[in-house]
Amino acid sequence: MRLATWNIEWMNALFDDAGRPLEDNAPSARYHVTRGEQLVSIGIVMAAMDADAVFIVEAPDDNRRRSTVQALENFAELCGLRTRRAVMGFRSDTEQELALLYDPDTMSVTVDPQEGPDAPRFDRETGIDLGNGNGLEQVVFSRPPLELTITPVRGLPFRLIGAHAKSKAPHGARNADEVRSLALSNRRKQLAQCIWLRRRIESHLRAGDRLIVMGDLNDGPGLDTFEGVFGLSGVEIVMGCAAVAGCSTDGPMRLHDPHALDALHHPLGGGPSSARFYNKQTRRYFPALLDYILVSQTIADTRPDWRIWHPFDDPVCWQTPELREALLAASDHFPVTLDFEP
Repeated sequence: MRLATWNIEWMNALFDDAGRPLEDNAPSARYHVTRGEQLVSIGIVMAAMDADAVFIVEAPDDNRRRSTVQALENFAELCGLRTRRAVMGFRSDTEQELALLYDPDTMSVTVDPQEGPDAPRFDRETGIDLGNGNGLEQVVFSRPPLELTITPVRGLPFRLIGAHAKSKAPHGARNADEVRSLALSNRRKQLAQCIWLRRRIESHLRAGDRLIVMGDLNDGPGLDTFEGVFGLSGVEIVMGCAAVAGCSTDGPMRLHDPHALDALHHPLGGGPSSARFYNKQTRRYFPALLDYILVSQTIADTRPDWRIWHPFDDPVCWQTPELREALLAASDHFPVTLDFEP
């Protein structure tokens, strides 16, 4: 079975209110890419991945006038994808939803939100103490994680949590002081969300559930200078690392992703990346590892295979011009896939 996670930049802008794909030459929300070009590019990448299910970060908006599920299923029909059914969980308060597009011939999917005394349902709020002297801080998810039970046609059921953690970027800051203040505030929120997510993960692991956590965590080991203030990155918290140097690759309460471990071992760079952004100040692109598929030990024991579909770093993507150009036009993030025996 192949699962994928992909942050598709401003997918919402590619559909009208009836969920119909806008196949035209009008500008998309991506720089110098039309809506038609972005739609075709997403379709090319989806077809090349041929995944049994794709967790879509920044899926089309869902509100009284628009339907995430309808838009995604219309898109799948347009592109002739076998992942032709869609589900979503709680609505977000943004124009970016979390959804799963899947092949109903290979699995059944149930939206199954959980709650517990230390980790309430993700559409609610909770108090978390980050240990920085501020006491309990009330935390909410602007995009509540999507919790699913997946039952393969062949294989054992497993739990899947899809998440999009708070961005740390200081959007709206007007000077250096505001940049630091807003970046620090955003990092606190991002870490608090990761702690909340980790509490849910631990409840599943204690119950012996086969678990996969995927999505855009907007963080990675060594990505910013504030890591020293809090001790760990959000990804390490979600994985269950006790310390940077002590993040081993085994243990029943540990989640596994070789790309995250590679980043831990190469904190000064040179490790894998799943996104590519343009810096207007330096007029250069810079890479970042933000997207992960983390699995429980029970799934890691099946010897799964991870892959980042990076247009420059993955040899097959680089050597396939149509796929390479589609990856660059479709989004500023690149898909991550997991092949495993369910």
